[in-house]
Amino acid sequence: MEALPRALEVEEKSPESKDLLPSQTASSLCISSRSESVWTATPRSNWEIYRKPIVIMSVGGAILLFGVVITCLAYTLHLGNNSLKVLKMIGPAFLSLGLMMLVCGLVWVPIIKKKQKQRQKSVFFQGLKSFFLNR
Repeated sequence: MEALPRALEVEEKSPESKDLLPSQTASSLCISSRSESVWTATPRSNWEIYRKPIVIMSVGGAILLFGVVITCLAYTLHLGNNSLKVLKMIGPAFLSLGLMMLVCGLVWVPIIKKKQKQRQKSVFFQGLKSFFLNR
């Protein structure tokens, strides 16, 4: 078999060999991204859409109730001086943390609803645009 001339061999570091590598196109990037694509028209259930805010609100409500219980116990029980100080510090901390998580979940729901409306409008306008441009 005849040996190829040295000039025709492609080195690994040459720019031509980089062109031969498979590039990441928009479709392959879209598959690996976490964001939802406009082109995937698979309908999602309400649980899939509102799962994270529901979990955040549930955990926040549980922490808030735990803080209420600890704070009530700190002010109603007659405990030692050291444990009373600890309960009076931890109770309000759990109250504020639980309330913050509960409010974050409650605010998240209208944001998701607004995004869903925008996504529906976007899909509608994409359909109109393709209808008028493909004539």
